[in-house]
Amino acid sequence: MNNSEDRQTEYKEGSLTLMGAVSLGTGVMIGAGIFALTGQMAEMTGPLFPLAFLSAAVIVAFSAYSYVKMSNAFPSAGGIGMYLHKAYGSTLPTAFHALLMYFSMVIAQSFLARTFGSYTVQLMEAGDQSLLVPGLGIGLLLVAFVINLSGNRLIEGVASFIGLVKIGGIVLFGVVGVWLADSLAVDFTPATAASTTSGFLAATALGILAFKGFTTITNSGSELKDPHRNVGRAITISIVLCVVIYSLVGLAVASNLSISEIIATKDYSLAAAAKPVLGKFGLWFTVVLAMMATAGGIIASIFAVSRMLAMLTEMKLVPHSHFGMPGPIQKHTLVYTVVLGLVLTAFFDLSRIAALGIIFYLIMDVAIHWGILRYLRQDIEAKAWVLITAIALDLVVLAGFVWFKLKTDALVVGVAAVAMILILVAEKIFLSRQPAPASESDTEQESA
Repeated sequence: MNNSEDRQTEYKEGSLTLMGAVSLGTGVMIGAGIFALTGQMAEMTGPLFPLAFLSAAVIVAFSAYSYVKMSNAFPSAGGIGMYLHKAYGSTLPTAFHALLMYFSMVIAQSFLARTFGSYTVQLMEAGDQSLLVPGLGIGLLLVAFVINLSGNRLIEGVASFIGLVKIGGIVLFGVVGVWLADSLAVDFTPATAASTTSGFLAATALGILAFKGFTTITNSGSELKDPHRNVGRAITISIVLCVVIYSLVGLAVASNLSISEIIATKDYSLAAAAKPVLGKFGLWFTVVLAMMATAGGIIASIFAVSRMLAMLTEMKLVPHSHFGMPGPIQKHTLVYTVVLGLVLTAFFDLSRIAALGIIFYLIMDVAIHWGILRYLRQDIEAKAWVLITAIALDLVVLAGFVWFKLKTDALVVGVAAVAMILILVAEKIFLSRQPAPASESDTEQESA
């Protein structure tokens, strides 16, 4: 197999429907946001955590504007990688920020995998769960890998089925939880000063993880039917659905558990909230729902992120070796993505996985908005004030999150910084060894 064959992809235009794209997006969003982030956000900001979800939704709404505009103009299977390339060209900023997005998405898979394990063990009378939780997560990643090898039709069918069941189940959980709660009064009085400043900003930043799954939709652009219209529509529908669902479930959890109980059960707070309301049946119902939601999220995320890495490889922005593996590059990037996810799932806990993911994502997000503002605003008819607002909001919550983590878990900030330096240096070395890209005039002459 020669080098050009190694770099071939197998994108099938029109192989994804609008409903399939929405299912992929909500699959990642709901899987991460509801089942694991609720308790972690409550730990950061106390009883203000439902408001942190809403403030995260506002920030994501501004952020999504850039992705909708770009996807309408340049639908691509590379999604964010292609958007960065349009703004910055075949340069270090493109490669660096695209890899930040890639790693944030792989981190999201590990986050979902650990969440799957945390909920599943609630049905078992296991003593030491330190190995069982990552073990279950690793098993789920391997199953998702096999499904992703099977092609778009199976992926869309599985994701759509799980998405419908999961959304219906979570809405039912929220409605029943609110209906049977002793009181719907939620105390929004902060317990400490930190709850209203860095703690709230940190929780808001973490809440963005609950919505960032919409970016997986951008990576299926060239495979979506009528992508110039449907990518933007799928993003909008996914975000609106999640805002409604998160608000309902947040109210149900806050009405049935005290803040101390939510924090104590932060890795499986929905299951803990269901037990006092619906007893053992509620526990089983919520855990099974969480298992389906996280499984669907991982399937969707692996689908999108492997395609993004394949596009970066096609653009010769990242190194690639097939290590003797047969088949097109998409299969290779699928293997890389899952292997990296397995490592993260095995060695990092939920809180640190989430922290790494949001730091990488917010830095990349700022680069997207700045690239459009600086280079593409006229081409895609984007409004400058929206882009500037999106950048400002990202920087504020990023600063709040980093400051909060420096006080509570400085190690994870250090790991993030070292990882970004290594990515930057490695990419600089790799790109310096690549031949200069041909100009458009040279390309035209070769074609002639």
